[in-house]
Amino acid sequence: MSQTQTPQIPPPKRDEASRSTSRNVLVVIALVWTVQLVALMAALSGISQADVAIHFRTTEIAWFTLMTLLTGTFFLPFAVKAAALFGKKRVLLVAIGLGFVGDLIAAMATDYRTLLIGRGIAGIYAATAPLAYAITRDVFPRQWVGLASGILAGGVGLVAFGGPFLSGWLLDDYGFRGVLWFMAISTAVSFVLVAAFVPESPIRAAGGRMDWIGGILLGGGVTAIVYAVGQGSHWGWGSGKFAAFVAGSLVTLLAFALVERRVAEPLFPPAMTRRRPVWTVLLATSVAAGSLSAVGVVIQMLILMPKIPDVSEGLGWSGTHNAIVTSPISAMIIIAAVGTGYLARRMDARILLGIGSALTVLGYGIGTQLHHSAEQIVGMGVIAGTGTGMVMAVVPIMIIEVVTPEEQALANGVQTLGQGVAQIVVSQVAFVVMAQHGRILEGTQFYLDAGFTNGLWLVVGCCAVGTMLVFLIPRSKRLDEAEVGQAA
Repeated sequence: MSQTQTPQIPPPKRDEASRSTSRNVLVVIALVWTVQLVALMAALSGISQADVAIHFRTTEIAWFTLMTLLTGTFFLPFAVKAAALFGKKRVLLVAIGLGFVGDLIAAMATDYRTLLIGRGIAGIYAATAPLAYAITRDVFPRQWVGLASGILAGGVGLVAFGGPFLSGWLLDDYGFRGVLWFMAISTAVSFVLVAAFVPESPIRAAGGRMDWIGGILLGGGVTAIVYAVGQGSHWGWGSGKFAAFVAGSLVTLLAFALVERRVAEPLFPPAMTRRRPVWTVLLATSVAAGSLSAVGVVIQMLILMPKIPDVSEGLGWSGTHNAIVTSPISAMIIIAAVGTGYLARRMDARILLGIGSALTVLGYGIGTQLHHSAEQIVGMGVIAGTGTGMVMAVVPIMIIEVVTPEEQALANGVQTLGQGVAQIVVSQVAFVVMAQHGRILEGTQFYLDAGFTNGLWLVVGCCAVGTMLVFLIPRSKRLDEAEVGQAA
C-alpha cells in the first residue's frame, strides 16, 4: 500500500514578523532617547544655571544656555547637508559624539570660560533632532512611519513630566556637577543606542558637495538674529548695537539668497523651497511649533515665581509640586502625539495641524483668565496639552508628505531653524510684555498677574497666527501615499 506524500507547507512567518517588530521597537527607543535629550538638556540647563552662576561667581550666566543655542543654530545647516551627502546615521553619530565631547569638557571644567567652551561644542547635538526625524521616514515600514513620528514627538511629554523630578534630585543630591555629568552619560548612551540599533538610511543625494559659503552665510545670519534677540533686553531694544546686529543679519541672509541662486549645488535647493506645498508647511509649522516651545517661559515663571505682595504674583510652587500637578498635562501630550501619528495615515494632516493649533488657542485663551490655582492650571493645560501633542507630532509628518526622500533632511533642517527663531523671538517678547507689569527687587525681575495675563495673550495670538497659516497649505499626498520606508 503506497503512502501519500503530504505536501510541505511553509511555516508561518511569525518569528520573522516578531523579530522585525522587535527591531523596529529598538530603533524607536534609540531615536526617542536621542531626540528628547535635546529638550531635556535644555530644561536641565535652565534649572541648574542659578547654581552655576553662584559657583563661578559670574554675572554672565545667560551665556550658559545661549552658547549651545548659538552653536547649534550655526552648525545645523552644515549637518543636514552633510547628512544628505554622506548618510544620516553617520552624521547623526558625529553630532552625538561632538555633543559628548562638549558635555565632558563642561562637566570637568574648573573655570567658567572652559565651561562655556564645552557648552558651545555640546550645542552641535541640536542637529540630531531633524536627522532623527529624517531617518524615521527612511528606515521604517510604511505602517510604522506615522506612529514612530508621533512617538518621537510625544516624548516631549515624558520630558515635561520627568524633567522637574530628575532635576530636583540631581541638584539636591549632586549639585550642578551632577546635572552636567548626567548630560554627558546620557549623550554617551545615545551614541551607543544609535550605533547599535539604528540602520543607515539608504537615501542619499546623487553626488554633490558641501556649500560652505552658503552655510556660513545662513548659519551666521540666523545666529546673529538669535543672539541679538537674546541680548535685546540687556542692550535695549532701541539701542544702536541691537539695530546693527539685526541689520547685519538681514544683509547676510540677503547675501545667502543671492549666492544660492548662483552656486551649482546650493545648501537648500531653491526649487524645493519655492514649491508652495513646501514653503507653506515650513512657515505654518515653524510659527505653530515655535510659539508652543516658547510658552514655557510664561508658564514656568507663573508657576515657580514666589507670591510677594505688590511685587510678585506667581503661584510659588516647588519643582516637585509643579511636576505632580502638571503630570496630567504631560500625559495628554503623549497620548495626543501618539494618536496623531496613527490618525495621520487616514486623515488630512492639515486638519490635524489646524485642530491642534486651535486647541492651544482655546486652552491658553482660557488660561489668560483662569490661572490662579492647581485646578485652573490643569484645566488650561489638558486642553492646550492635547493641542501641543497634535502639533508636535504632525510637524514631521507634514514635511514627509511634501518633500522627496532626498530632500527630507534638508527640509527638516529648514523647519528646525524656523521653529528655533520663532521660539527665541516669542520668548524674548514675552519677557518684555510681562515686564511691563512687574517689579524689580534686589536686582531680580518679578511679575504681577497682569504681566502673566499679557504673556499668555501673546502666546494665544502667536498660536492663532499658526492656526490661520494652515489655510495657506494646499492639499498634498497623505502619509500612506508618500514615498516612505520600503516605498522609498
